[in-house]
Amino acid sequence: MIGDFLVRMKLYKLAVWQCYGRYLQQFGSFRIEDIADINEFKTVFFGNGIDVENSSFTFHALQMNCVCRYQMVKKVDPKLLNLESKRKCMSILKFLRFIMQVALPKEHLFWLIFNGTTYIYTICRHFMVLALYAQAFEYVLWACICMESSAPLLTVRYLRWRATLYTTVCQCYYDCGSAILGETFARRALGKISELSHLEIINSPPQSPDTRQAFREATVKVSLMIFKRAVFESRRKPKGYFRPKTKTNYKENQNQPWPHNATECLLVEMFKGSAAQFLAISETLSGGNQRILQTKPPVPAEQEVFDVTMELFLAGLLLLSGGGGNTQLNSAACTDPVGGIKLSSSLIELAAAGKMCCPELVILVFLTKSLQREMSHEN
Repeated sequence: MIGDFLVRMKLYKLAVWQCYGRYLQQFGSFRIEDIADINEFKTVFFGNGIDVENSSFTFHALQMNCVCRYQMVKKVDPKLLNLESKRKCMSILKFLRFIMQVALPKEHLFWLIFNGTTYIYTICRHFMVLALYAQAFEYVLWACICMESSAPLLTVRYLRWRATLYTTVCQCYYDCGSAILGETFARRALGKISELSHLEIINSPPQSPDTRQAFREATVKVSLMIFKRAVFESRRKPKGYFRPKTKTNYKENQNQPWPHNATECLLVEMFKGSAAQFLAISETLSGGNQRILQTKPPVPAEQEVFDVTMELFLAGLLLLSGGGGNTQLNSAACTDPVGGIKLSSSLIELAAAGKMCCPELVILVFLTKSLQREMSHEN
């Protein structure tokens, strides 16, 4: 369609004016902000039912009209500083949900559901960048529900995308301060991935390399959301438990065989390969409460949190040096300072493949954080 071509060319206003808007004129004058519920939506656009001819064109025009309007709002106010811009984006998300609610019972319209989840995700990620986590959560969770409710979207082909939506929901939970719910949702998602894996083994053995790669990647993504809370909670003592103040000698521990402590044991238990283990460390230390790049202690300021944070940094540096989970360099005494660096690869690709190396750009970020942490201790 010409409208889709104009969208690819980022001519959103022209696409609405000459294509999608002109097609939707047959339904009369309307504003998406004024459509309050699903029944009104059906009355306006599908008064004769969903199975009429060209209904799929109507769904597509409605979705793309929303996409174009969102891009137009974003172009004018990219940080959504104006309350009217936020209101328009929320109305667009609500309208996209109406579209998907109507199309969801029709299995042959699964492609509309998939497209709808990508559009919702795009807007919600924008919200999350602007720290509007609560506004994004409801709709990205809806996108997950839609993926699980459409049989054609429950296949391995869409597994990577489902895992991305799962981790986005977990991230919203964490950013909203509901870490327990985030870990619970991640464990539920991991169960769904495991169920699909068992079905694939039963129905089509043996699995192809691409299928195995998809399952490994999805499992790593979701496991990260479990590890980032479990690594701290597993070290916390019950209330009233007497814990004498002891200072860990990290230099002596580093001379011992890997894993050196409970943090590294959990890394080895949950993740295979240095790349996946380093990805878990990076994700955990990048949490908003850890204050890695600020000269302040992590929150909450508990001894267990200090210990785990330090152990994560030491484990990350060891993995970068080529030690840690690397079977060839299983001790801490690594002579190659960049033994764990891999050029021209993404960290999630290396993690899914179980590789024993990390991409060079991630190394730079991690070492910068380590330097900032050392400076904070000196201060």
